[in-house]
Amino acid sequence: MTAHEPHGQQDTADDGQDADWRLFKGDGRAKTITFPQAPPWRRFGGDADAETDPSHRNRPYLIGPQEADVVNAALLLRRPLLVTGHPGTGKSSLAYAVAHELSLGPVLHWPVNSRTTLQEALYRYDAIGRLREANMSREPHGVAGSALLDPDIGSYLRLGPLGTALVASESPRVLLVDELDKGDVDLPNDLLNVFEEGEFEIPELARLPEEQSSVRVMTADSGQWTEVVRGRVRCSEFPVVIITSNGERDFPPAFLRRCVRLDLPEPDENRLRAIISAHLGPKDGSEARGTPEIDDLMRAFLARRARGELATDQLLNAVFLRRGGVELDADGLLDAVLHRLARTL
Repeated sequence: MTAHEPHGQQDTADDGQDADWRLFKGDGRAKTITFPQAPPWRRFGGDADAETDPSHRNRPYLIGPQEADVVNAALLLRRPLLVTGHPGTGKSSLAYAVAHELSLGPVLHWPVNSRTTLQEALYRYDAIGRLREANMSREPHGVAGSALLDPDIGSYLRLGPLGTALVASESPRVLLVDELDKGDVDLPNDLLNVFEEGEFEIPELARLPEEQSSVRVMTADSGQWTEVVRGRVRCSEFPVVIITSNGERDFPPAFLRRCVRLDLPEPDENRLRAIISAHLGPKDGSEARGTPEIDDLMRAFLARRARGELATDQLLNAVFLRRGGVELDADGLLDAVLHRLARTL
């Protein structure tokens, strides 16, 4: 059935194409359905291992040899990698690809917005919670002279993603600083000292007496703790820092001097075909060479991308639906999937 058929014919036609892929009918009738398997890039662990092995982020990632060489230069120089490019070119995914290929553990993700501060990326201290716990620990009825128990400060202090990345470890951690250009204008300058020194101080711990010089604090990794001595966190291996930017504003020269810069180009047709095969797996070994259905979607995607920004995963979405038997050409469904991300380039 197509959407152009009268509603009176719907019941006799639903056993056809509708039954193959349409979960929601819009008819107000409750039903029990079984969800089909999600696309590979939209599958989540849903268990305790999901954070340590985020398989939904370890999908294949393909870039050209020149771009890969820039990544390697940043790794060898122990310098932050500043990644720019149009939306959907894989800027954020690059961090997960590096962590996966080099077995560097879960990516530490620091999403930046206009309210983001360096402080929260380093650590957070719940002083109010600690004070409340201390007051609740007094003897009943506020007996005069009762001792005020001092809750362990480490239980109220947690390192942020940047702070956790600077914890001493045998191998570097991967830190994704996502969309730095959305942050405050002073944030890049605030990062300079941390990036140069590879350390920072937690004043609340540095002020503790000598007998409390070593404190266990929580990290950004779920359930993980680390020892902080005299309030100072210092890396032994500088983290792999990948900073993304959508080019919404320029960064100060002092910050740019400390970064290796990578501009990710939009993938050409050959790269797009390789990405389709890598993510979805060749249905019959022919995706990379081309099939009439894939060729049609490729032409539509490239034509629309020429007029405005499109993301590669939008093409993957279209291919996934087409391979599942969804007719994309009717009633604007292709427009909904391949919608432009910007009015003009």
